[in-house]
Amino acid sequence: MLFARTAAYDMPMRLLRIVCPLLLILGVALFAQEEKKKKGPNPFENPKNLKLLKPDNLREAMQGFNAALGVMCTECHVQGDFPSDENPKKEIARMMIMMARDINGKFPDGKQHVRCYTCHRGSTEPATEPPPKAN
Repeated sequence: MLFARTAAYDMPMRLLRIVCPLLLILGVALFAQEEKKKKGPNPFENPKNLKLLKPDNLREAMQGFNAALGVMCTECHVQGDFPSDENPKKEIARMMIMMARDINGKFPDGKQHVRCYTCHRGSTEPATEPPPKAN
């Protein structure tokens, strides 16, 4: 050993062994709280104003709309106030959901034959004409 251990050496080292892990834990806890603050409220935790969709499969339904229309949530929802009906596109979406349900209800097998993607194909405007032929 290069130097003799003394009480003057042992006391600060013991203190460091206790203080460093505590500071690390405190730093991680504060960082986690900051991350929660940045995200904002989760619209799936306490959904309000559900007129057509059930809360148990709401996330999957919204992800399906995102994929079918190629849009983000704010295409139909007001940022920070998802239950709001201020955006007129939300009412259009409800009419389209009812239309698809009506069409699917006419099939005797009970399967879902028509979805948003059936017409929209990743676009906000539904495809009403076949694509032009390539030359």
